[in-house]
Amino acid sequence: MRLGTVGRGRGGMGHHESVPPRPAPPPPPRFGPLDFQLVLLRRMADHQPGLVEDARRELGVSQGEMREANRRWQAMVRAPRGRGAVARYRSVLGAPADTLRRQVGDLTCEALLWPVPLWPELRFEVLLAPGGTAVVNEWLIRAPGSPGAEPRTVADLLPWSATVDEVGRAFPPARLLEGSAPTRWRLAFEAPDAQGTRGAYVGDFTWGLLQEVRPASGR
Repeated sequence: MRLGTVGRGRGGMGHHESVPPRPAPPPPPRFGPLDFQLVLLRRMADHQPGLVEDARRELGVSQGEMREANRRWQAMVRAPRGRGAVARYRSVLGAPADTLRRQVGDLTCEALLWPVPLWPELRFEVLLAPGGTAVVNEWLIRAPGSPGAEPRTVADLLPWSATVDEVGRAFPPARLLEGSAPTRWRLAFEAPDAQGTRGAYVGDFTWGLLQEVRPASGR
């Protein structure tokens, strides 16, 4: 008997049972408010790594989880057929806690506000152009009714202590400068130091929250 013919017949030794297909991997967990806070922190780590590390521990997440949240967020933002900005925020954060009208120059805009548990005194604001389709701005602001920051000198401008609007009001006339990324802003202003000597400064903000202030000559 030729060895090459063994098991070739029907029902012979060469018959193999079909292997069931592997089950599909489970879908990733829903991207929610906690993940979005990690996205905010990820951008701030370039300026304030120590504060971000403290906040990460407070939230009870690892560095790997923070990186993964940022990766998933960037994938959602860059997806060619992804949701628009407003739909994306509603999907991640739920329905806005408040919807307000804001006057921006001659335009009447709609502001959608969401709480940010890491900063209870702040809200994440998405500002919509008239018609409600285009996003004008998306950043952190002081929660309505919360006492805002009232810095009097540059020494009062501690990291995470104030928003763009609060620094601009405290030291007019402030001038908004182009930031290094879509989520970053810079503000040029003059303010006294602790001894009362006025100087020119530039404040760096990420997602609308103050990160650091430095002399304008050093920018």
